[in-house]
Amino acid sequence: MDWKKLFNEQGARWLHTGGIFTSLSEATAGTVIAALKAANEAGTITSYDLNFRSKLWSSEKAIATTRSIINNVQVLIGNEEDFQKVLGFEVEGTDGNLRELPIEAYKRMVEKVVKAYPHIKAVCTTLREVKSGLINNWGGILWCDGQFVEARQFKDLEIEDRVGGGDGFSSGIAYGFLSGMSPQDVVNFGAAHGALLQTTRGDTSQVTLDEVMHVMKGGSARIQR
Repeated sequence: MDWKKLFNEQGARWLHTGGIFTSLSEATAGTVIAALKAANEAGTITSYDLNFRSKLWSSEKAIATTRSIINNVQVLIGNEEDFQKVLGFEVEGTDGNLRELPIEAYKRMVEKVVKAYPHIKAVCTTLREVKSGLINNWGGILWCDGQFVEARQFKDLEIEDRVGGGDGFSSGIAYGFLSGMSPQDVVNFGAAHGALLQTTRGDTSQVTLDEVMHVMKGGSARIQR
């Protein structure tokens, strides 16, 4: 891959990658590091979804590898388990199964992360409460410019297929920042896109910008046809 051509000449504005691709092999980990370094040198925004998968690697391996990656990441994405298993930061007050997430404890953990890695510009995560396989409470939180903002909460969201909800949130975050939205609108847009994505089958988005904007502004998380 000609990273210089991609970032310097063609002008790619955002590079997103994450823990799943990194964990596939030693080669993929090296590719991630090379890509992130090239993007940073070109002034391209970089984001990384910690995305821990125990079937792909151990927590110890994830932490050791991610330490060589994190210094090239500007926007960090992950849930409470990801931060524990991939970066080694504990969220106080959670049990071993991570069934409940004390929001204030999560915020304190994020503050420790950005203190340890002061170059990070934003940290975000989804907030999901599973009431049943078909009904979830859904939202998100974003740390940016030293402040936390929470997304609109989607209570009793009817799930068609939850696979890809986190990716919908992440891509919404990227779109929001690239579009110049405020941090509050960024996290609202990300949560709205993630919510809508879960109302359709498959892990790719089938919704339009107008539909996401409708939900972001308070509309129902049902597809507008």
